[in-house]
Order: sequence, then C-alpha cells, then structure tokens
Amino acid sequence: MLRYTLMRLGIFAGCLVVVWGAVYSGIFPRGFGNSNLLWVLLLSLVLSAPISWVVLRKERERASVQIVGKVDRMKANLEANRSQEDIADDSARAQGQPS
Repeated sequence: MLRYTLMRLGIFAGCLVVVWGAVYSGIFPRGFGNSNLLWVLLLSLVLSAPISWVVLRKERERASVQIVGKVDRMKANLEANRSQEDIADDSARAQGQPS
C-alpha cells in the first residue's frame, strides 16, 4: 500500500512540475490575483487522477489483494477468539460457576 501511495504522489509531483511550467510559460492561463498556486495545485490534481487510474491499475489491484488478505486474517482471528470465549463460557456454566 505504501508503494502505491508513493507512486501516486510521484505522478502528482510530475504533473505539478509540468503544470507549473505550462502556467508560467503561458500555455495554461494564470490564476486570478494571488490564487495562482491554488490554480496550479488544483489543475495538477485533476490531471494526475486519471493518469494514476490508468497507469497504476496493476499496483492498485496488488494492494487490494493485500488488504483483502489482511481483512480475512483479522476476521479469522476474531472468529477464533469468539469461539474460545464460547468454549470457556460453556465449560464454566457446565461446572456451575458464574460467568
């Protein structure tokens, strides 16, 4: 997951550099007043999102498989703990001890 995040940030940084160069060279329009930095950041974000969606598809699927595996292991651990508690409670009730 960290690898995917770093790759996504790298794509954003690349878009930021390209957009910054395009705005200051006059290819893209400048922002109004003091909003130029916000304009460059927003435009970079809008451009980097679809690029990341297409370019990082395999990495996103790999991260998804890892997350699903972790969730499944956590569910199995919770179920094991739940069954251990049930067994302990059942044996305590069978012996007549308060639970």
